[in-house]
Amino acid sequence: MIELASTRRPLRGLYAVTPDTLDGDTLLLRVEAALRGGARLVQFRDKRGADARQAETARALRALCRRYGAIFIVNDDLALARAIDADGVHLGADDGDLAAARHALGPGKLLGASCYADFERARAAVAAGADYVAFGAAYPSPTKPHAARAEHSLFARCRDQLGVPACAIGGITLDNAPALLAAGADLLAVISDVFEAPAIEPRAMAYQQLFQGDRA
Repeated sequence: MIELASTRRPLRGLYAVTPDTLDGDTLLLRVEAALRGGARLVQFRDKRGADARQAETARALRALCRRYGAIFIVNDDLALARAIDADGVHLGADDGDLAAARHALGPGKLLGASCYADFERARAAVAAGADYVAFGAAYPSPTKPHAARAEHSLFARCRDQLGVPACAIGGITLDNAPALLAAGADLLAVISDVFEAPAIEPRAMAYQQLFQGDRA
């Protein structure tokens, strides 16, 4: 299993993706609650456009993740990830060339790629240097309601043919998450069911407990 040198933790577990509807202190408080609950990775996702506050928030989140020994990833913005010394970047289909991003990141940093419901896109992403690939929507998603559904068989194919961790995203809840782990997902990328939970820390802890005793 691939792991990040700075954390010595495998790429496996809850991958908390921040909602882009929260600002400042509220976001930091909720992310810290998810980290206390055991989130292994945090992805900073902010589609509202870059500004000085975005970089400030990203730096504060990076510091939080390092305090808790978690991995901090920036969504879609390679320049921001490099500027704040994030642990890596996650890129979608329209967010730049993966091979160029791999070169720019250098060794010791993670590159994730959104592959939607397309296994051949995942194969190409791994060939370009992606450390993990994400398939979704695993279930109907409130964040992307029109996203195509990704078959659960993609996760086992990724493990068997590509040899990198597979991340599930889209509409994941505690109720449907076990089926994704059984199908071979290594990471569960969750937005709403974590950050809109009445109590974030125990919700994150409940997700992490799904991985206890699961395959190493």
